[in-house]
Amino acid sequence: MNKIHLMALLAVLSSPVGAEHDIKDDSDLPHWAVNKITPMHDSVSQWVTNSSRNIDGFFGTDDSLHIENGSYLRLSQELEWSEQEDFSTETAVRFRLDLPTTKERLRFIIESDPEESEGTLAEQGSNRLRTDQRSIASTIIGLNRLGKRDKREAWNLQAGAGVKVRWPPDPYVRFTGERLWQLDSPWQLESYNRASWFNEEGYSVRSRWDLGRPLDESHHLRFITNFQWQEEVDTLEYSETIELNQILGKRSVMRYAIAAVGRSTSDPRLHDYYLYSHYRRNLHREILFVDLIPELHFPRDQNYDAQFGVTLRLEMMFKGDLIFRR
Repeated sequence: MNKIHLMALLAVLSSPVGAEHDIKDDSDLPHWAVNKITPMHDSVSQWVTNSSRNIDGFFGTDDSLHIENGSYLRLSQELEWSEQEDFSTETAVRFRLDLPTTKERLRFIIESDPEESEGTLAEQGSNRLRTDQRSIASTIIGLNRLGKRDKREAWNLQAGAGVKVRWPPDPYVRFTGERLWQLDSPWQLESYNRASWFNEEGYSVRSRWDLGRPLDESHHLRFITNFQWQEEVDTLEYSETIELNQILGKRSVMRYAIAAVGRSTSDPRLHDYYLYSHYRRNLHREILFVDLIPELHFPRDQNYDAQFGVTLRLEMMFKGDLIFRR
C-alpha cells in the first residue's frame, strides 16, 4: 500500500462509523472506566478551581467565589510515527491559573509547549509539536497581564513575563495583540500577533491572519496566512493554509487541510508542501479527548519525495466548572 492510499485509509478510519447511533450521548467509555476516572478527575478539578478562586480572592474581590473562572490543567500523551524518526512518545502539560477579579487581570501559566519552542513553520507541520523539541527544558512559568478590550471592538493587548525551566533560568518577555473583524457577512478576519524575547534564543516575531466563513451548519472554510521570524533562524518564513472543518456529530469534528511553506523575501521559495487531516472526538463528557492526525509532507530538501507521519494523542482536561455542568 503506498503512502497516499495509507493516508486516505486513515482519514476514513478516523471517521466515527455509526457516530449518529451512539448508545450514550456523552461518553464512549464502559462503566468500569468511568468509575475509575471520575473520582480522580473530580478531585484534581476541584483542586484547580479552589486554588484559582482562593488566589483570585486574595488579590481581587469576593466576586471570585462565583464569577466564571477559566483556570484549567491539561495533560496529553502523544504517540508519533514518521518515516524519518520512527516511533516516539511524549507527555505534555499546560496549566492556566486565571485571576479575573484582580485590578490588573492576571493569568499564571505553566506551559510545556510554548509556541516559541515549536521551531520553523515547516517543522510545526499541522500544528503538532515535534517530539525532539519537547522536553522539560522547554517548559515555561510566567504571569500574563490580560487585555481589557473586546477584540471584536478594538485591539486586545497582553503582556507577559517569566522564566524557562532550566539552570540557569532563562527569562522571557512577551507582547501579544489580537483583533477580530466582522467583514461582509458571513466572512470574519482574525489576527493574532506576538513578539517575544528569550535570553537564550533571542527575539522572535509571529503573525497569523485567519479569514473564514461557515458554508453551512456543518462546514467551515478558512484561509490562514502565517509569518514568522526567529533570531536563531534569521529568515522570514511564511505559509498559506486552506482548511475545511466539518462537524461529524455532537462529539466529533474533522479537519482537512493543504498548506505550503516558504521562506526569504529577497529570494522567496516554497520549501515544503503538506496535506493532513485531523480527527478529534470527545470521548467522555468534555473531559477525555482523542486526536488522530495523519499528514503527508513533500519537503524541498528531500526532492519533494513524500514523507508520511501520523500522531495519536490522548488528552484529559481538569476544570472545576465541568463538575457542576454534569
